[in-house]
Amino acid sequence: MFEHAAVALELLLTPIRLLALFAGMVAGMVFGMLPGLGGVAAVSILLPFIYLLDPFAGLALLLGAISVVYTADTITSVLIGAPGSPASAPTAIEGHALAKQGQAARALGVGFLASMVGGILGAAILLFAIPVAGPIVLSLATPELFMFAVVGLYYAASMITRDWAKGLGAACFGLLLGVVGPAPAAADFRFTFDQAYLLDGFSLTIVALGLFGIAEVIAMLASGGGISAEATVLTRWGAGFADFWRNKWLVLRASIIGIFGGFVPAVGASASTWVAYGHARRSTKDRSRFGHGEIRGVAAAEGANNATIISDLVPTVLFSVPGGPAAAIFLGALFTFGYYPGPRMVSENPDLMFLIVWSVALTSVVGAALCFAITPYIARLTTIRFALLAAPLLLVMIIGAYQATNTTGDIAMLIVLGVVGWMMKQADWPRAPALVGYVLAKPMEQYFWLSNQLHGWSWLVRPGVLIIASFILIPLIVQLYRRAAAARRDGGTEETAPAAPVVGHLERPLVELGLAAAMVIAFAYAFLEMLGFAADSRLLPSLAIVPGFVFAVFVLAARLRRLGGLQRPPGGVTRYREPFFLMALVVYGVLVWAVGFNIATAALLAWMLFYCAGMKPLTGLIYGAIIFAAAHGLLTLMKLEAPPGALVNVI
Repeated sequence: MFEHAAVALELLLTPIRLLALFAGMVAGMVFGMLPGLGGVAAVSILLPFIYLLDPFAGLALLLGAISVVYTADTITSVLIGAPGSPASAPTAIEGHALAKQGQAARALGVGFLASMVGGILGAAILLFAIPVAGPIVLSLATPELFMFAVVGLYYAASMITRDWAKGLGAACFGLLLGVVGPAPAAADFRFTFDQAYLLDGFSLTIVALGLFGIAEVIAMLASGGGISAEATVLTRWGAGFADFWRNKWLVLRASIIGIFGGFVPAVGASASTWVAYGHARRSTKDRSRFGHGEIRGVAAAEGANNATIISDLVPTVLFSVPGGPAAAIFLGALFTFGYYPGPRMVSENPDLMFLIVWSVALTSVVGAALCFAITPYIARLTTIRFALLAAPLLLVMIIGAYQATNTTGDIAMLIVLGVVGWMMKQADWPRAPALVGYVLAKPMEQYFWLSNQLHGWSWLVRPGVLIIASFILIPLIVQLYRRAAAARRDGGTEETAPAAPVVGHLERPLVELGLAAAMVIAFAYAFLEMLGFAADSRLLPSLAIVPGFVFAVFVLAARLRRLGGLQRPPGGVTRYREPFFLMALVVYGVLVWAVGFNIATAALLAWMLFYCAGMKPLTGLIYGAIIFAAAHGLLTLMKLEAPPGALVNVI
């Protein structure tokens, strides 16, 4: 084994292959930092260039891009709160909260170091684990894979909010989004409303950017300042080293969770990151900071998701089962070069297997070091007036969404989900469970259907299923016991004071009330629609709709009980600006449909630069022209045509 590892390292350390590896790394970093693009876009753009190289150099080019995306998207997650992937949602939650407190460099430093350790540890373990990885993956049948996905979804729903009904309701809503489109087990198209655009379901990019990116941009635009209220001291990033060292064992444990989670086809990164995040929360004595800027959450999430990168490739090369979209493109590249993934690849192409390990390990180190070197300069962006950054960020998000089907429906759906994401943020519904639920919906449905077809309902008592389910049941039982014990200790000893009236803006409770009512209506309507599906097509939708309806009703009832205690604050309600900016974005979407991308974007830039940012005419024109040209350059790079208008089309 060691001789093959040495040969693979020697093959990689040739100038042309190293150049290809680092070129891929730079592309992966750039696209990882752009919200909505990420690894799939980076690998897709690099794919034509691999045919100009030898097989090892071509594969190194793709591996360089894949291996640093989770490291680079830490920047987007921390600075603007938009996760580059579902596995980065915990980083967006905790890291962005730290950025708002002026600690962006600290969060980025810990994230980069944890990502580096996750990549190195993953490579080191897989260096010895390749011969036994096949039996590990084969030992997981469809019932165990389904339960692993359930555990990841439960942790995402329960670990970032004290209101379990909202967390689980958001997870059910995400599952509902994920089942839109074709049913894998029957000839049904579900919840399409006779719209051709919905026949293939929603794009992951659109769901992620809609629920997270749009809401954060609107909130920061309305605030009128920068991402952080105070300047980040240039040397403060050194605190990241101290935080990382204090949490080194947590990073190690999270990386191991990520490695084994990556062995699970299609669901590893999304589930294992939340399992690692849940472990960080359970192992912390003071959990009050989770959800409000806890550095341990960043360390655990980044250690896990980067370690998953390598282990995601195990089912890809051993069983032709891609661990994700980027891995699927890598699988196609293997076929192109004449490599046929399967259990025999370990014995027939050991040099290639170890080339994968060395490539990802090397780029994990170099990529993290490069990100760390520019951390102090990136952190300075948090004090710049956000209106200056919002225009290019919005255009990148829109172009990232538009690449899904190249129709204006992509932009319309981005804005619709952006409104939903904004309402969820205002109403304190956690958005991460919805995103994770969407990602896990399709693999969960496949595993659930296959489990019932192969085992009936007896799979529920399989030892592996019971062991995995205990990850939910044991902590839940312990938590309920502690609450019951605390209630017994306090019972009868203290008088419960009447609840004080809630003083604050009236708009937020009304948004919460409206969202809860909308969720109740949506789940009820989905239930009626589901009755017309084939039996096999109703399996997973029923698991989302029935409990989702119950949770939404519970939240609605609780909101109605509290509504009467709300009072206006002294001096009247201050101006609430976020709906204004949200409506402006809706108007932009209508303009794109009516008059096309060019006119609508020119109007958007004029409004944002002159009205929102208050730029002078000449400066604003120059800056706007640069942004406009960059947007068209990105469209050209991605081989996209600017969306034409239905009423007016200006090229």
